[in-house]
Amino acid sequence: MLTNLSIKNYALIDHLNVKFTNGFTVITGETGAGKSILLGGLALVLGKRADLSSLKDKESKCIVEGEFDIAKYELKSFFDNNDLDYERKTIVRREILPSGKSRAFINDTPVTLDVLSKLGGRLVDVHSQHQTMQLGESDFQLKTIDALANNEKVLVQYAAKLEQYQTSTKELEQLLEFQSNAIKEHEYNSFLLEELNSAPLKEGIIETLEEEYEQLNNVEVIMEQLSQVQQLLNDEQIGVINLLTELKQISHKLGHYGQHYSELDERVNSVFIELDDISNEFIALNDQVDTNPEMLEEVSAKLQLLHTLLKKHNAHDVSELLGIKKELDDKVQATENVESDIEAKRKELLELEAELNTIASKLSKNRNKILPKLKKQLEGTLAELGMASATFKIEIHPSKEFKATGKDDLTFLLSSNKGSAYGELKKVASGGELSRIMLAIKSILANYENLPTLMFDEIDTGVSGEISNKMGDIMQDMSKTMQIFSITHLPQVAAKGAHHFKVYKEEELMGTQTKMKPLSKQERITELAEMLGGKAITESALAHAKELLN
Repeated sequence: MLTNLSIKNYALIDHLNVKFTNGFTVITGETGAGKSILLGGLALVLGKRADLSSLKDKESKCIVEGEFDIAKYELKSFFDNNDLDYERKTIVRREILPSGKSRAFINDTPVTLDVLSKLGGRLVDVHSQHQTMQLGESDFQLKTIDALANNEKVLVQYAAKLEQYQTSTKELEQLLEFQSNAIKEHEYNSFLLEELNSAPLKEGIIETLEEEYEQLNNVEVIMEQLSQVQQLLNDEQIGVINLLTELKQISHKLGHYGQHYSELDERVNSVFIELDDISNEFIALNDQVDTNPEMLEEVSAKLQLLHTLLKKHNAHDVSELLGIKKELDDKVQATENVESDIEAKRKELLELEAELNTIASKLSKNRNKILPKLKKQLEGTLAELGMASATFKIEIHPSKEFKATGKDDLTFLLSSNKGSAYGELKKVASGGELSRIMLAIKSILANYENLPTLMFDEIDTGVSGEISNKMGDIMQDMSKTMQIFSITHLPQVAAKGAHHFKVYKEEELMGTQTKMKPLSKQERITELAEMLGGKAITESALAHAKELLN
């Protein structure tokens, strides 16, 4: 419930601080005194968009702060989900800066306007004649029926399953679209993949083939050079091996004459061993080298294919070609597997559809079960509010499609007068009738839901006498379990309040100010007398006011 409201620098309010308690609070005041300003300030902490023109002093910031006791609202999960500190006494603050920027805080933590608005909707429910138009909306009507039918948990199950169903439906549409496009590209992609599969793609392959090509293409030059190497190394007259053998023999003999000679002998021996090994490798290479025009042609063809593929796919190296090959392979595989994926997704959708139908059927059953009770309670309450001939025709019909709240189409019709035709609420009910219907619905909901603070903004406009008295009784009765505010012009309603505040204007040196104060019992009598007979208060008006209060 709202326990304190502080408004600074807003419209005609310089500084206002009001404390509230539980029960039924009435707010009265002359037309133009500033009751709408009070509501406007409250709307800011409930998440309404700010307007720079609402600043009283354009050089200072506007601050509106509301304190709420939220112990019974079950909002802990909301605070956890939005990373906010949960406090039983929660403070919501809104600031409008002279620059036009707006800031919002919940327990001193900055929040977005969206988060503030969601919390505000669960703290205070403001109803005016304009907002009674939602009575004609199917969503509001179903919400009312679901509250009475105790459908909250079933609706949560339905919403979760509907989200799965919608996700799977979207995935199926994507698969079908993919299949449609892929069939056109499949043949071309398969051709490209086969072309890449036929190429010897591996890291470093081009360098290896180019080296092999150079060897095969210059085999005669290589053979000639190898022949010369053989002659230089192994010729009997001038061969380096033979000469080194003689050197080795000499150094070996010298090795016996001291360490220095011995070390030189070892070095000569090492050179001999190394050169002998080199000679053997050249001999082996010479044995391997042979003209092979077929192999040369094969290597040349591979190189040509690789360079053609690089150019065709605009790739810089074989590594990029391997990546392109992987992408093509994935596309071809996906196209070949998409039919089974589509079949599996359709099967999944059928299962989800069956589950959704089961839950939707349960919702419908619960709703239909409660309709006679809702109809009876509505008509009974409206009879007390001066609509004795009002009757409702409330019917639920199965829908072919899954909606946000099930598979039901709702018909919620009213006949205001005996013998008149049934019609939609917004078409056949007057503003005053809509107000009374809204009050009746809220009074019924109060028995089934833990409603937030309710603020009725002149919802009693257009009624008078005994009807207004009964409206006050209903609000007074609702206030036994929740906090109720009523901004009213009717003394019969104002007299029912446990607490009475007056909004008034006062002219000061700095200009006109809107103020608000709680009324004592004697002040209430005077206020009610003015509401009954005007500024010129008569004894009969005072007597009537006392009678109303008693």
